[in-house]
Amino acid sequence: MRWLLYVASVLVFLAGLQLTVFSEQTATFFAWTINPPITAAFLGAAYWAAVPVEVIAARQRTWAEARVAVPAIWLFTTLTLVITLVHVDKFHFSSPVLSAQGAAWFWLAIYAGVPVAMLLIGWHQIRVPGGDPPHGRAPPTWMRIVVILQGGGMLAFGVGLLAAPLIVGLAWPWTLTPLTGRAIGAWFVGIGFAAVHATRENDFSRIRPLEGGYVVFAGLQLVAIARYSTEVTWSSSAAWVYLAFLLSILFVGLFRSLPHWVAELGRRLRLLH
Repeated sequence: MRWLLYVASVLVFLAGLQLTVFSEQTATFFAWTINPPITAAFLGAAYWAAVPVEVIAARQRTWAEARVAVPAIWLFTTLTLVITLVHVDKFHFSSPVLSAQGAAWFWLAIYAGVPVAMLLIGWHQIRVPGGDPPHGRAPPTWMRIVVILQGGGMLAFGVGLLAAPLIVGLAWPWTLTPLTGRAIGAWFVGIGFAAVHATRENDFSRIRPLEGGYVVFAGLQLVAIARYSTEVTWSSSAAWVYLAFLLSILFVGLFRSLPHWVAELGRRLRLLH
């Protein structure tokens, strides 16, 4: 399981690199053409946010400290495989551009293989003898409430995008196609499931992977908005709700680090005086 998470982290890093650096060149370098480019930047940010989730999980000493990442990853990859098969005609499997065609076949190989590998290795992992270590410090009640609301909202919106991407996509701050709407929906279902799972664990030591993913996800999504601000419909309430959602995600991800940063800032200010 540890090595599978490391391998998965490399794969999501590569996907994020394609989508973030070449957001406007997906017709050449990605498995399917994505328009507008802000959607590619969103998906790239989501893939890069998965890197700390998987690396942090892989580095934990016990299964209890890592498992918050695994069911969510399996759920996301399985949904993405289904989405790929539903929209197979949109992918570059027959593209005359070799880089795009190669990306499409590589995409299919990954999403056909990773869910099966994770299911088999996960089944082996949960059968390993032993039990969970004692619970550590629990998050404050307000934080559990916020995270369950975030997770529930992402799950509901993600399922809506998967089922009716054009209708539910009207509540999104920029234009979505059926394929891109469902791709975003798969991410929201995966992240939302991880958030709900984290509230069930109710232990700071067991939610480290999610904290790391939250910070990178929110930070890079804010960068994507700044980068393609003209593609966002700022006159709609959806844009401001989405912005507030990202800030809430960022705050939760940084919550445990904030006291240290504030103390360090105070120390430096005192030195200046």
